[in-house]
Amino acid sequence: MKNIILKIMAVCLLVSACGKHNDQDTTPLTKLQGPIQPPASGYGADGTHQVGETSFANPQYTGTKVTIFYPLDLNSPRPTIFYSHPYGGENKEYNRGLFEFIAKKGYVVVFVPYPTSGVSVDERYSTLWAGFTKAAADYTNLIDTKKVGFMGHSFGGGASIALSYKAFTENGWGQDGRFLFTMAPWYNYQISPQQLQSFPSNVKMITQIYDEDNYNDHRMAIDIFKHINIADNEKDFIYIKPSTVAGYTYRTDHVLPNSRSAFDALDYYGVYRLLDAMIDYSFNYNQAAKSVALGNGSPAQITMPGFNGQSMASLIVTDNPSPLYSQSKYMFPCASPENPRIGNCE
Repeated sequence: MKNIILKIMAVCLLVSACGKHNDQDTTPLTKLQGPIQPPASGYGADGTHQVGETSFANPQYTGTKVTIFYPLDLNSPRPTIFYSHPYGGENKEYNRGLFEFIAKKGYVVVFVPYPTSGVSVDERYSTLWAGFTKAAADYTNLIDTKKVGFMGHSFGGGASIALSYKAFTENGWGQDGRFLFTMAPWYNYQISPQQLQSFPSNVKMITQIYDEDNYNDHRMAIDIFKHINIADNEKDFIYIKPSTVAGYTYRTDHVLPNSRSAFDALDYYGVYRLLDAMIDYSFNYNQAAKSVALGNGSPAQITMPGFNGQSMASLIVTDNPSPLYSQSKYMFPCASPENPRIGNCE
């Protein structure tokens, strides 16, 4: 346990947010970095809605607040994304760009901070669950639980699997639309093999891993992707590689995506664009959106933008992923004793 706590603190240093409950030094980047600009239209382009925020005391993490981002002009409850942050990303500013993107498109996102140190994995899961369910119960004017997505990064990517299963099967959330969007996921707790084989039939899924991530072994993402009972035509495994365009390097390290370091075209085209299409497909049943979100390697899905004749590396999409690097590359290898699914590492 001491070993894993030291590693967790290293991740906190990476995101520069561990233990912060206030807004000091948390101003997000306001200008896109690199030569490539956001999409002007279509999936990944900013929506037209103004963003509102409301918050309430976090029921299981004293001194912090659960924040709900929503379109200010909404006149009825909207489909909602429940977001689970990475270790150390407990301040909403860490990924404000993503949250505001979702709200600008006309949807709601719920952000729940959980403590990084001094508590167990189960306590972190409980904190996320308590915040999500209280938001849904108390803000029925904003949140439509008939159409929901669960999205998470790193620890939150792993947590999203068990939390979504609980929401779908115990609370009945998402009967009219459900999806999972996991990014560079950490170990998966509180989910059994039988439960992985029992997800509702209308769940869709995107799993992303990042080539330069040295923290979370890609095998954890591969394990869940291969063992969850979502049909191949309703899930895609997406591998994002770095690019250098006009002297600017688009990095695919562990902190992609976020608003606190390199906020650039990878956020918009590699993450926001696919999320935007996944929302449209899952909630609005738009079949054209599927070619972008779950295109199984279609040009509309994998093609990335360029600048002055130089293009970013295309996305790599597969239904049969395999690891490209040895476990020794990663701070959190799949074969760690901390991994409840250690038997699925090879």
